[in-house]
Amino acid sequence: MAECTEYLTLLKNDDKEIVREGAFRAGEDNCVEAVGMLAELLQTNHLGIQEAADSSLRKIGGKETVQAVLPLLRSDDAPVRNLSMDILREVGNQDLGSLIRLIQDEDVDIRIFVADILGSTNNLLAVEPLCEALLKDPEVNVRYQAAVSLGELGMEDAASCLNKAIEDEEWVQYSVIEALTKIGHASSVDAMVKALDKASDLVASMIIDSLGEMGNVKAVTMLIKRMEESPTALRNKIVMAVVKILGGKSLTLLSADERERFREYLLVALKDEDEEIQDAAIQGLAHVGGEKASKGILEIAGALDYDRDQERIGVIISDLAQIGMTEALKVGVFGEDQIVAGVAVQTLAQIAPAECGSSCEVCTILMEAFWQVSLPIQRQIITVAADRGTEEAKDFFIKVLDEHTDGTVLKSAVYLLGEKLQLPEVAEKLFQLLDHEYDDVKEAALDACIAIGGSEVSARFREMFVDEEPVHRLMAVYALGKLDVTDNMEILQQALEDEVPDIRKVAVESLASACDISDTWRPLVLSKLNDESKDVRLTVIEIMGQCYDEGFAPYLIEALEDEDDWVKIRAIDALGEHGTEQASPRLIEMLENSNRFVVMKVIEALGSIGGTSAFRALLDITNSDEYELVSAAETAITKIQEAQE
Repeated sequence: MAECTEYLTLLKNDDKEIVREGAFRAGEDNCVEAVGMLAELLQTNHLGIQEAADSSLRKIGGKETVQAVLPLLRSDDAPVRNLSMDILREVGNQDLGSLIRLIQDEDVDIRIFVADILGSTNNLLAVEPLCEALLKDPEVNVRYQAAVSLGELGMEDAASCLNKAIEDEEWVQYSVIEALTKIGHASSVDAMVKALDKASDLVASMIIDSLGEMGNVKAVTMLIKRMEESPTALRNKIVMAVVKILGGKSLTLLSADERERFREYLLVALKDEDEEIQDAAIQGLAHVGGEKASKGILEIAGALDYDRDQERIGVIISDLAQIGMTEALKVGVFGEDQIVAGVAVQTLAQIAPAECGSSCEVCTILMEAFWQVSLPIQRQIITVAADRGTEEAKDFFIKVLDEHTDGTVLKSAVYLLGEKLQLPEVAEKLFQLLDHEYDDVKEAALDACIAIGGSEVSARFREMFVDEEPVHRLMAVYALGKLDVTDNMEILQQALEDEVPDIRKVAVESLASACDISDTWRPLVLSKLNDESKDVRLTVIEIMGQCYDEGFAPYLIEALEDEDDWVKIRAIDALGEHGTEQASPRLIEMLENSNRFVVMKVIEALGSIGGTSAFRALLDITNSDEYELVSAAETAITKIQEAQE
């Protein structure tokens, strides 16, 4: 109480800053006695004081605050009225009776304000006075606001009075429909459908949208009955609402006559300018469609921007695939419109079976179209055909290999003939592509040759190994390592001495691929630990980490002396990953390395290895002034401690 007296004194001070401070402190200490003065301060022409009074009144709340702020709704100062309304929206439910009494005030504005505030109370007791205002208040704006607030409350108890108010004048109808949509009570369906008879076009449109949002199946039959007599724009809205309620799949449950009639309405709705209506029509036609539907949907696709409308185009493709094979899709593939052709190809890709040969209608269409369409569409077609093609389609792909020049197209043909079908008869053609101008085509051809394999392919790669062209030797070493390391051990050993570092590197990788088979590769790979190329040394270290055994530990420790920091780092990683305790002394010495990244890696490795010496060294680091090192050391120490539990 003494503190409240102090705040009351502060609030009377002539110094604005002292008043502001007093207002804030009154709220922090919940000084109810100050509420009246705080409410008065809302009217002061000082933003800081207003903010302090506003904040404190919200904190204190209670009946005292509601009753002190309510009179400010009659202020002639609009900012004061708005501020008082905001406060009452937050605390008004703490004295609902005082608010409800004002819902019948003589002042129209007060009734509007109170109707607004009641919508924020989240209290069932607010429903009855708002319903009373909605149905009986002579002022349209009060009725409008009452409906809005009932929607904000979202309580089913309001459905009955809102159903009655739906026949009010148009301005009120807007808010009533919105409120009914939010509440979503089943009883409102009949009231809303009945209101369609007398509603203006705009209100009728809102009602239909609302029924669609509410999703009550009860509305479907009544909406379908009204379709024929409705103007086109309204009927399209009904189409959208029915699709929203039922979903496309359930349209098949309509009777045959209803389904046929509804299909015609859906086709009309496709031409509506509203994208949402178009999309609903597309969704519906996906399940009750046909030739006209497929053609109409493709026309919509043709008007879209491929980059901007990718998501919508994706939905269209799925819906067209749901309809299935149509003449419109065939025509679309051959057409000049690139977007339509692309959509048609992607649709056919979804329709096509997992494997399709010359007897498959989809693949036949795509292969017939291939030589007649533009390059972008050819790329799409060949991708689909390669993914689904079987040996029956090999002649088509061999022709592509012989006659086409585009890299993307060639890669798809190479994939099917080589990697997928593994046809020895095309090996010679694939070897020719190893000299293609594009690296990705070379890589595809190389993988395809390896997939085909066999003695003849191996022989060709052995011939390439003695070629003067380094790229040929590189590809040969890579391929022979993939085909059979044991049979090609002699060549791979020779490759370790090639003048080109990349070839030596690939030879090391190829030899190491046999680490699960035998130990023949070990001395050969280890001999390259001192290679002049850091990339080769790095590869050897990485392989020792991958194929690790205790015998590699001395070599990895020796690699810690490498002149290249990345070689050191990979050796540190391998030693840490495999918990090589004998590496701890040297790793601890490396904590003095000038490269901070190397030090961070050492700390991490010591945390994995553990042990007394590692723990002691990490503890010393925690006294460092470098936050990053300290943090890493603490993490490593925690790891050691957890390993002991």
